Amino acid sequence: MNSAGSRGGSSGTATAADGGADEGGLEAELRASAARHDVRPARWRGAVAVASRTGVLGALVLAVIGFGLARPDTFFTLDNMRSLLLQTAPPAILAIGLTVPLVMRDFDLSIGAMLGLGGAAAVALMSLHGFGWLAAILVALGLAVLVGLTNGFLTAYLGASSFVITLAMGTILVGAEFAFTNQKTIYEGVAPAYLKLGQSTPFWGINAQVWVALVVAVVAWIFLERTETGRFLYAIGGNPDAARFAGIGVRRLRLLGFVIVALAASVAGILVTAQAGSSSPQAGIPYLLPAYAAAFLGSAAFRPGEFNVAGTLVAALFLNVIQTGLQLLQLSTSFINVVQGVILILAVLLSRLERKTR
Repeated sequence: MNSAGSRGGSSGTATAADGGADEGGLEAELRASAARHDVRPARWRGAVAVASRTGVLGALVLAVIGFGLARPDTFFTLDNMRSLLLQTAPPAILAIGLTVPLVMRDFDLSIGAMLGLGGAAAVALMSLHGFGWLAAILVALGLAVLVGLTNGFLTAYLGASSFVITLAMGTILVGAEFAFTNQKTIYEGVAPAYLKLGQSTPFWGINAQVWVALVVAVVAWIFLERTETGRFLYAIGGNPDAARFAGIGVRRLRLLGFVIVALAASVAGILVTAQAGSSSPQAGIPYLLPAYAAAFLGSAAFRPGEFNVAGTLVAALFLNVIQTGLQLLQLSTSFINVVQGVILILAVLLSRLERKTR
């Protein structure tokens, strides 16, 4: 009986060992199979990462070379380079401001209307109401703070959709712009000091707007990349619930993001009207899509999958190189708009693809 039991125990042990060996072999086979099947995704992820980090900057270099070869007598001139930087400045300021709420995955569709209102309000206050240029600018910036606080409160504190709220706010701001200007183009009574903001060339023949855009970019980069608040913003964008549990003031920082982008839009509007010396109805609307195109295209560069100031700045320059180059090739405005729309679609897809492969 003991012998049988011993044989039974031995048999059971052998069976268990065989089973363990079978399970171990199956597990090893599964690991090997998974490793074999992970080769292509790994290569794909690597290719996407490399393309993302270098694609925007490489596309900028190729665009400059291509348009330079196509129009060497006009594209590579010093005047054209200065003009290119000047045209990039207001859209870059707007896109950099937009980058801040986008870091937290908030959207602001009122920025084009805010740009128009900021510039129009400043010009109208000087021309129609006798304000000094500095007071007019302060009022325009104050309106931006009020708009940002409203957007932020309704979305961050009341839980409304940022898409719906800012889209509705954009309509309100267009109405406010019409109220300031009586829906007319204003080109008289603009203070000379105000015009200098958009027309002077303080250093090396480069327009003051370019220097303002550079300062905005540096300050925004330091804010997002080198401060604790900036790290909190990225944490909110990564996981707002986890950020809230960690003690981060999610609602307060989301509100701050809307204020920052509204201020950036107003600054861009002031510079646009200062350069033109006038205010035209709904002048800010065409700036909306390029700002989003620059931000999303920039999110696929330097820090793929994340919105970042350096990427946004390079992307804004790239978009204006494309626009300037196509204009030098004497292509129609409708075609240029189509190209900008296609670039925005590709930028969103590339950004999403990069996030999925991380």
